[in-house]
Amino acid sequence: MMTLRLRLAAAGIAAAALAGCQPEVAAPTAPGVCWQAVTGADGKVAFNKVSGGDATLESCAASLEAVRLRFLAMGGSHHDITGAYQGTFLFLNDNGVFTGQTLNGARFFFLGLTPDGRLATASALSTGQ
Repeated sequence: MMTLRLRLAAAGIAAAALAGCQPEVAAPTAPGVCWQAVTGADGKVAFNKVSGGDATLESCAASLEAVRLRFLAMGGSHHDITGAYQGTFLFLNDNGVFTGQTLNGARFFFLGLTPDGRLATASALSTGQ
């Protein structure tokens, strides 16, 4: 009985260790292409092209915000959207846009929403412009 418990415990620890070794999803690096990241029912992440020819991270964020608002206007209930631009993840929600180098790692403030719904840099938000 004790040996069975030890084996089950060891199997559980091994399974947890293997789950932690899952490869991290990498953001696409195609130059100038803005992507929406969608997680399927199977847990796999797919990237759908939103726009091409985006010159900056800001323009990609604006394209993703337009998609987010369109979905909400059509009756959608998801206020969060995830995207990617040249190897960087973008996370959009009602508070603004955040960036990260990994899908599940740290996120950093990038752009905020003004009271009238425009995206703005932190310095523009702090000065009220």
